[in-house]
Formats: sequence, C-alpha cells, structure tokens
Amino acid sequence: MADAKEAKKKKKGKITATAWAEARKLLWQHRGTMGIGMLLMLVNRLSGLVLPASSKYLIDKALKGDPRLLLPLALAVGGATLVQALTSFGLSQVISIAGQRAITDMRRRIQEHVTRLPVRFFDGTQSGILIARIMNDAEGIRNLVGTGIIQLVGGVLTSLIALGVLLYLNWQLTAGIALILVVFGGVMAAAFNRLRPIFRARSEITAEVTGRLGETLGGIRVVKAYGTEKREQRVFARGAHRLFRNVAGTITGTSAVTAFATVVIGAVGVLMIVVGGKAILAGQMTLGGFVMYIFFVGLLAAPVVQMASIGTQISEAFAGLDRIRELMETPDELEEDATAEHVGRIEGEVAFQDVSFEYNPGVPVLRHVSFTAPAGTTTALVGSSGSGKSTLVSLVMAFNRPTEGRLLVDGRDLAGLKLRDFRAQLGVVLQDNFLFDGTVAENIRFARPDATRDEIEEMSRLANADDFIRGFPEGYDTIVGERGIKLSGGQRQRIAIARALLADPRILILDEATSSLDSESEHKIQEGLRRLRQGRTTFVIAHRLSTIRSADQILVLEEGQIVERGTHAELMAHEGRYRVLHDRQYAWERERYVNPGEELPMEAGTAVIGADA
Repeated sequence: MADAKEAKKKKKGKITATAWAEARKLLWQHRGTMGIGMLLMLVNRLSGLVLPASSKYLIDKALKGDPRLLLPLALAVGGATLVQALTSFGLSQVISIAGQRAITDMRRRIQEHVTRLPVRFFDGTQSGILIARIMNDAEGIRNLVGTGIIQLVGGVLTSLIALGVLLYLNWQLTAGIALILVVFGGVMAAAFNRLRPIFRARSEITAEVTGRLGETLGGIRVVKAYGTEKREQRVFARGAHRLFRNVAGTITGTSAVTAFATVVIGAVGVLMIVVGGKAILAGQMTLGGFVMYIFFVGLLAAPVVQMASIGTQISEAFAGLDRIRELMETPDELEEDATAEHVGRIEGEVAFQDVSFEYNPGVPVLRHVSFTAPAGTTTALVGSSGSGKSTLVSLVMAFNRPTEGRLLVDGRDLAGLKLRDFRAQLGVVLQDNFLFDGTVAENIRFARPDATRDEIEEMSRLANADDFIRGFPEGYDTIVGERGIKLSGGQRQRIAIARALLADPRILILDEATSSLDSESEHKIQEGLRRLRQGRTTFVIAHRLSTIRSADQILVLEEGQIVERGTHAELMAHEGRYRVLHDRQYAWERERYVNPGEELPMEAGTAVIGADA
C-alpha cells in the first residue's frame, strides 16, 4: 500500500511520458500555425529592440552635437513600433485562434471517445468527472498550442539577445545580474515542481464537486422528499472547502514566486546603481550606454518574470493532458469492433450457452444460464428483485459481456460481431425512460432521424400516446424538459415505447415497459405491442399476466439461475415458484382494486409477474 501511494505521489510530481507524448502530438498537428507564430514572434521581438537600442545614439550622439540623427532615429523607432504592433495583432489572431481551435478539437475527440466507451465504464464513473475532463482539462492546452509556448520561446530569445548586448556593454555588471537570475531560475524550478501536483489535484477536486452537485440537482425531488437538503449542503461545502484550500495553496505559491521576482528586480536595480554608477564616474560607460543598459536589463528580467507565469500555466496544461491521456487510453467499443464481423440483417435467434456474469469478482449475478430464444418468439423473464432479469437483457444488448460461457445470435458469438451493426437492430424500452430536453417528436425520432411526421404519429397511436400528445398546446412540438420532467411517468413511458416502435427492430427489449401505466392505458397498448412483437425476437420483463400469458416461453430466475421454464399453462400446472408469484400478485390486485363482496374484474387478474415477492 505504501509503495502504491509513493508511486502515485511520484506520478503527480512529474510530467509523465504520456503527457509529453500528447504535447508532442498536439504541437506536430499544429506545426504550420506554430511556425507562422514563431516567425511573427521573432519579427515582433526584434522590432521591440529598436527603441532601447536607439537610446544610446540619441543621448551620446544626437543630443551632443549631431541633430541630423534625430529624424532617422525617430523614423526607425516609429517604423519598428508599427511593425511590432502589426505583428502583435497578427500573433494574437493566428496563435490565439489556433489555441481555441485546438481546444475545440480536443473536446470533440474526448467526447467522441467517451461516447464509445462501454456501458460498464459509466457504471463506475461520475458524469461530472467526465464533463470536467471534456470541458476543463482541454482548456489548458491553449498554453501549449496557443500563446504559452510562443511566449516562452519569445521570452528565451529576448533574454538571450539582451544578455549578449549587456555582456558587450559591461560584462562585470552583467555577470552579477546573471548570477542573481540563475538563483531566481532555480527557485522557480523548485516552485513549479511543488505547484504541478496541486494544479493536478485541483481539476480532480473540481470534477468530484461538480459530479456530486450534478447528482444533487438531478435528484432534487428525492432530496426534498427526504428532507436531506442540509446533508447535501454539508457534502458540497466540504468539497468546496477542499477546492478553496487547493486554490489558496496555488495562490500562495504563485504569489511567493512573484514576490521573489520583485526582490530579484530590486537586487538588480541596486547592483546597477552601485556598479553602473561607478563605471560612469570612471569613464568606462557613457550616460547613453548606461540608459541603454537599463533598457536591456528590463528586456532580460521581464521575460524571466513572465516565464514564471507561463511556466505555471504550462504545468497546469500538462496536468490536464495527463488526465486526458488516461481517459483516452481506456479501451472503447471501436477497439472491440476492430476485428469483429459485420452482422448484416439478423433473423434474431438468441442462445445463452452456460452463461455466468459478475459485476464484482466473486459475486455472481448470473449462474450457468442456458436457453434459446428462437427468432420471432417472445421470452418472458420473471422473478423477484435482484434475480438477474435486467442483467440478462443487458447481456443481450451487449452492455456487458459474459464472465463465462457464450451468447449466440443466429448461431454466431455476439462477442465477435460488430456492436454498431448489432445494436442498429435493437429496440429498447428500459425501466428508466430517459428523454432528452427537446420536443416530443424529436424524442420519438431519436432512433430514426429520417422518420417522417406521419410515421411518428402512427407509432404514437400504437403506443397510446397520440391522444395525450395532441392534448398539449404545442402538440408534437411540445418541449419535454430535462429527462422529460414536464411529463408524467406514464407519458414518458409511452413515448419511449413509440420510439422503440419507430426503430423497427429485429430484437426487442421490454424492461418494465408498462410499469408506469395504469391498467386502462396498458390495455390500450397491448394490441400495439402484440403487433410490434410479431416476427421479432422479444424479451419481456415484469409484464402483466395478459402479456406473459402469450409468451412462447417464460423463464423464472432466482439468485441468477433459471429455476423454472415453460409456457404460462405449464408453469401454472407445475405449481412452483411461478404459481406462487402469480397467486400473491393476484391476491394483491384483489385487495387493492376490489371492495369486499365485489367480483374481481378480469383486468385485475392480469397481474404483474416479476415484481418483488
């Protein structure tokens, strides 16, 4: 454990090889723009030397008997200033825009990669952390492709030119100044080494706080229902305080570097007054030469101080690249599909061959499940909560892979088929009917963007959604809100069913597809669901008896194993677990819907099979 912590600490304290690799890739990708930027920077810095260099000739010659030099000096300074202004503008346009383009491209790349990651990755990662990776970490690369590297190179170039001129003017004084700046550079290097892991931790803390805040706001109704506002406030306050301590640490470190830089500038000033003043009195330097020396000391010291700030920004950029690289190296589904076969149109036969599955090692969720769902048939899955029904259909959708055994589609191992081809032939209605913040029509059209309005309305009628949709003031153009919050649970579910109908799938997954519907609404869409199931392989979870009764086979799962299988009539005659679930649910329906002495309506007998017993 100690070794792991030490390795992690070491990793955070240094720029990793992966961050260097990503930085080199970025710089190479934008080499053309960077080359233009370097050229503009070179012209800009050289033109900026004209004014300080002219000071010696102005004082020592033009003002001391040769006024003819005034106009040439003024033209030279004016022309150089104009060139400097134009190149500064051009540098800002070329490099800053290139930096923003690089940020946009990086965000696009990360988002594309994240959306290709398998579902099991999202089960263990907060969405807020992923959002921070996409939006915040990419922001720092502007300091590499944008102005950061250019300014750093420009600062080094200006400092070297200034150092050469200073050595020419007075090497003794310059040696003392160089010694001071070397000490300053060593202090900066040590400061950056301490600040880099703090910057890395800041983004991680921000991602954690953002993720928890997103969960709180997304589940605000649950928070208020249980009166846990204070608890969520405390959790957020702790995270915000951690972020504050981190930011305060970086501010302290940066301020210390800036303060030390001020001391260095003061020390250089003291040295110049003492040594430079003596040189003038001794006739070793002219007044113009001393003024020029002062200008060039500024050109030497200012970039060094500027490099302190740029170095901090680049450190932050490398920390972000390190986190981005970690995410980008996570294998995605395209890698799984690279050697997979194209599927083509499937018939829809699904076979489980001795399949076992574990979310966590040593904790099996499915145990040696074997069955065949012939093409075009309906297989119902029943059992108490936690028996493995939803896990089984997640394997059918390839959201997870079997830990042991094989899952075959039309006789071919699903692990060897291209997921994009396979999922294009799936229709899904899950327990959590997620709707996007758009119109009703856009949500139904989600599976088929090219669908016409007539097709959308036809599928809505089959799903018993057309009537309530037309009851909205905006009809199919009604905005449903984030996650469909402006609709009731039953309305969201019927829109999800219409979406699945529009997809025209070969394999249909109905996971609690009518759980939010009342008996009357469910009865209205049963005929539509029957038509939908015709010719399609269908897996049904927790439908009422009217749906399960017509299934070609019913699988009863308990503790991840199939304990019974057969048709409704066969299982009722067997008087096993299925019969127990049926009778309990039937009794519950009677107690809920029928007054004492009344006859139980037929629809009340179409009880939910698969609910908790």
